Order: sequence, then C-alpha cells, then structure tokens
Amino acid sequence: MTTESAPVPRAAQATAVRRAASAIRPPRSGGKDATAPRPAVRAPRRRAPAALMAADALALGAAAALVAPGMWPTAVVLVQAAVQLLLHAYRGLYRPGLSPSALAELPALAWLAVVQWYVVAEAVTLHDPRNAAGWTALGCAAGLQILVGCGARALVHRSRLWSAGRSPRSALVVGDGPVADRVVAVLQEHRRYGMRPVGRVTGSGTQGDQPAGEAALPVLASVQDAGRAVVQNSVRHAVFTVAPETVPDGAELFDLFTRHGCQVWLITDQSAVGRYRTTDRPDHVWGFAAHSLRAGPHRSVAHRVKRVMDAVLAAVALIVASPVLAACALAVRVCDGPGVLFHQERIGEHGRPFVLLKFRTLRPADAHESATRWNVSSDRRMSRAGRVLRRTSLDELPQLWNVVRGDMSLVGPRPERPYFVQKFSRMHPGYRARHRMPAGITGLAQVHGLRGDTSIEDRARFDNRYIETWSLWQDLCVLARTAGSVFRLGGS
Repeated sequence: MTTESAPVPRAAQATAVRRAASAIRPPRSGGKDATAPRPAVRAPRRRAPAALMAADALALGAAAALVAPGMWPTAVVLVQAAVQLLLHAYRGLYRPGLSPSALAELPALAWLAVVQWYVVAEAVTLHDPRNAAGWTALGCAAGLQILVGCGARALVHRSRLWSAGRSPRSALVVGDGPVADRVVAVLQEHRRYGMRPVGRVTGSGTQGDQPAGEAALPVLASVQDAGRAVVQNSVRHAVFTVAPETVPDGAELFDLFTRHGCQVWLITDQSAVGRYRTTDRPDHVWGFAAHSLRAGPHRSVAHRVKRVMDAVLAAVALIVASPVLAACALAVRVCDGPGVLFHQERIGEHGRPFVLLKFRTLRPADAHESATRWNVSSDRRMSRAGRVLRRTSLDELPQLWNVVRGDMSLVGPRPERPYFVQKFSRMHPGYRARHRMPAGITGLAQVHGLRGDTSIEDRARFDNRYIETWSLWQDLCVLARTAGSVFRLGGS
C-alpha cells in the first residue's frame, strides 16, 4: 500500500519558486538580453582524446614488438598506427560518452585489429616475401593488441569517470513531470556522469513535485531566465528530458545552449529524438537513454566535400584575385583614408557570431549606426571608389578569407547583423531556420535579385528552399549565376 504526500499550498509553492529564482541573478552586463549572441562566447573546441589514443598506441606497440621484432620496418609500424587512428575515429571509438565501457568497445576493437593486421601482413608480403609473418604470429599479435587495448581503455574510462565525479560541471535540466524529476535525482545521486544540476527550465511559473530528499532547484520559466543562469553558473551541459521541439520555446532554448557552447543531451525513457542530429551510438544515464544532440541535419559526405571545395576554391580565388584585391585596397586608401577593411559582427551557422570582412565603402558615424542602419547605398558620404566597389560587388572579396577560416561558405544564406537577426526572427517565422547551414558570400536569394532593400520574407523563403534542396550541383549553379550577375554590375 502506498501513501501520497499532501499537496503543497499554492502560496507556499509560489514563495518557494520566488526564493529559488532569486538564487539566479542577471549577469554583470545588466540590461542586455542574455540570450542575444555574444562575440566573446564561442563553442568550446573539443580536445583530442589523447589518453585513448595513447592506450591504442601502447597496444599496437606491444603487438608489433611480438611479430618478429626487427623484421618489419619502422615506417610500416608508423603507417599502421596512422591507419589505426583513422579507423578508430571513424568507428566512433574516440567519441566522448557518459557511460564509456571497454567491454562495449571490445567487438569493434577486435574486428578492426584483425582486419588491420591481415591487410598490413599481405601488403608487407607482396613488397618483400622475406618479411612475411606466419598466421600464428599474426593471430597472437592481434590477440595481444586486443587485450592490451581493452585493458588500457578500461583504465582510461575509469579515470575519466572518477575525475568527472570529483568535479561535475553545472547543468540545466529542461522539462517537467516525473521523468524530469527522476533525471534530476539520478544526476544528483550519481556524480560520475559529470553533471551537477543547478536549475530546471519548465516553461511554466510553477515548480513540480520533486522526490523526497532531492535538493530544490531554481525554476526558470523563460528563455531569458535560462540565459542568465547559463552565464552566471557557467553551465556546460543542457539536459532535455523530452525532444526539444515538444518543449515550449524548445528551439530557442536549443539555440541558446548551442551559442554558449553547452553540450546538449536528450536523456529520457523514450526513443524518439525528433529532428535534431544525434550520435551514432546512444549512451545511457542510469538506464535512461542518452543522446548527444547537434543542430541541423546529419552532415553527409557531400557536406564535407562542400567544406573542402569551399576552402580550396576560396584559397585559389584569393591567390588569383590578389592583384584586384591590392588595387581595391589602394583605391579605398587613396579616396577614403586609413582603414581599408571593414569589420562587422554577423550571425552564422547555428546562431554563432563571427567577424565579417569587407572593403570599407563608407565610414559610419558610430558603432550604433553600423549595427542598426539597414541600407547605405544612397548615402552621399560614399566616395566614388566606394560606389564602384559596391556596384561591382568587389567590396565582398575579403570574405574569401572568412570562407578559408570556416566562418562562411561560398554559397549559403547571407549573414546578417545581430540587431536585424533578432528583429527579423520576430517578424518572419522562417527567418531563424535559415541559420541551419553556414552563411555564404552568395546564395539562392541573391541570384534571384533579392539583395539590398528587398523583401526579407522572400529572402528567408529562398534561403530555406536552398537548405531543403541543397546539393553540390546547386552550389555550382549559384556560383555560375553569381559570376554572371557581377559582369552585369548587379551589386547594390
């Protein structure tokens, strides 16, 4: 027979919510919107799993020492080590997880070791039959690599879990109801997962019934409150207990966490993850399914080819166009004085800010004018050189360096300033969705004449159409049409 706890009076519940919320204070910046993109906040770079790589190298070295020491050249062993690194990375054996297990990795380690040793042995035998190794030696080498690698990885995983338990990082839990309550309790009880809940984002102004003995958490009822909590508490993990699209303001919360470099998880007792990209191998947290979420669709091989193509073409274009770049820089310097390049904050993929480069065609009166003035094509302060650069779109050439750096792509939605991103996102429902892909120097909207002072709604429609029907061939077609518009002096 079970007993139910007495309901908490509404007045007492409201008081508890106010006290909990008071624990989270706004950041020192004061009146600024905590959810707005900040140029200083960037997603943390993932460090290479050096310990796991060292464990694999140790296992390979022990196995190589067993197979006829001195018979195989050192260069062969080094090539084998490089191939092993690539194979393990491809299989996701270096991907960080919440519950890593050497036994779970054993099948992949064993299969890759056997294939690797067989291929290397065949290659060495074809090159020099005198260095051929027997099947017994190869089997022992593969077996030793598997045992040493599995044991070393077990030590690495145990050390990582121990370190995570000693220094858990702040986390926000998004969701309401029994599942969210249980996830919070699990994270508080099992610190080895490396998360310390510091708040609950419920989307409502009430606090759910938390299990007995669980420390009360601040309740955050809006995206703005969540933004303040992320800044103040240095939150590094965000845990959704239901798919983000089913949460009120779930897309905005996801964008907020992504902008601030948080690792976003979906930890739930359901299998659906919605439209967000997840890791290939699902993890678990005390039996709950755990998925690491990424924004946007799965990046296929074609998307990787797009990035390589962008970098190569942009680098070649910078070299070929270097005389034109020098002439433009000289014209700006002579006509408008010092300060050839114009630096401006723009919003790129997944709402991340970056600094866009252009040749300066007009010196703004102040930073506010630069950030909030929409169109300067008819400004009388613009010099003759500035008008020519804008008319021919040559002022955009320095953005090739943004492409090489990875801030932009050659083809994609045009990036906009934070002020206008916030404004247009409120006015046009599809505007925020155009940040699903990297920003571009040109795009489908631009080759249809939508540049300068034209319809934002039409631009967003064409940009989303480009993303939904993207292909490498479409990129090439847009680049060809852009080149044609430049020769027709289609700038603005």
